[in-house]
Amino acid sequence: MPSLRSRALSAALVATGRRRRFATAEAVRATVARSARRPASHLPPRSLGRVAEVSRTFVGAWPVYDASPRGAEPVARVLYVHGGAFVDELVRPHWSLVRTLVTRARARVVVPAYVLAPRGTADRTVPVAADLLSGLIESGGAGGTILLGDSAGAGLALAAAQRLRERTGAQPSRIVLVSPWLDVSMTHPDQAAIEPADPVLARAGLAEAGRLYAGTLPFDDPRVSPLHGSFEGLAPLTVFTGTRDVLSTDSRELLRRARAAGVEVEWHEEPGLPHGYPLLPVPEGRAARERIVELVTAAADPL
Repeated sequence: MPSLRSRALSAALVATGRRRRFATAEAVRATVARSARRPASHLPPRSLGRVAEVSRTFVGAWPVYDASPRGAEPVARVLYVHGGAFVDELVRPHWSLVRTLVTRARARVVVPAYVLAPRGTADRTVPVAADLLSGLIESGGAGGTILLGDSAGAGLALAAAQRLRERTGAQPSRIVLVSPWLDVSMTHPDQAAIEPADPVLARAGLAEAGRLYAGTLPFDDPRVSPLHGSFEGLAPLTVFTGTRDVLSTDSRELLRRARAAGVEVEWHEEPGLPHGYPLLPVPEGRAARERIVELVTAAADPL
């Protein structure tokens, strides 16, 4: 049974029409058009600078933020890939999670503000993400590196891990996926039954966002939809999902395919919780964030 606070938040999301942004393909195209005219900021909040040393570099066209504990040596590394259906920038809940990792896990957190669709397509985006992951691993050894992503960012993170495995066989110590979007086709037969209860997402808009991200690639290309890639040789996985998330089908398919390939999977499925619940200010979200902090701390090694 979901907590009272989480039920209230889900009701508020429904009442405010949060799902309208993904209700139709036209709604997503309108969002993209608005962003082209007036790009949203991906800058971290000023409050992060009170607890973290924050710097920014550029990898090609990507601004990449680097946050480390202020006045202390980091003991672990995290590459965090944000969600937003490949069409939305970093927002406050993403930066709040970064703050938690910096302050609670004493982690150095690298956060790419990757180029959004339709300019940023999978064929261009996945190799750069794999490069960032490779560089972070090589900077101090795989033992202290966690790859973390939420929603679309979780799909990009998994595709980057698959790409890096194909290149060199290297992997982070663990891959943590929050409400991952792993198949942009939105054709799983169970999604139709889940969609009416989802207070955040809808299939039509997601399919359009996926089309923009795919570019010229087919939907089942693993760079676009890593659920169709190989799971052999991947790092251990931790997956968080909720049953009121239309994308929970991707998480369940991931669980089945990864375990069939011999990959260790730590599984968290919360009844009645919506998409991205580990980023939300609800008891279940706090518990999920505590577990992520534990995983990062467990991966720590001297840098």
